[in-house]
Amino acid sequence: MTDKRLVCRECGTEFLFTEGEQEFYEKRGLQNEPGRCPDCRASRRRARGNEGEARQMFTVICASCGKEAEVPFQPRLGKPVYCSECFASERSTY
Repeated sequence: MTDKRLVCRECGTEFLFTEGEQEFYEKRGLQNEPGRCPDCRASRRRARGNEGEARQMFTVICASCGKEAEVPFQPRLGKPVYCSECFASERSTY
């Protein structure tokens, strides 16, 4: 592997995708090269907010066991929501 020069799709500037970053991507199983330069990636993360803040949690009743649980998303009507334990059980059946 060698360093690659890429063009940011957001600001159009050229940036370096280093050999070390490529190894990091490969170890994590990431198949796509970054499309944004480090500055645009950082500003995008800041714009998404919630950095350093606790996520908003929603209290629900588990559709499987009936226990009260907290989830990091607002549940939709008609969709089952599970506590952590039941979610792990449901997930392992797939």
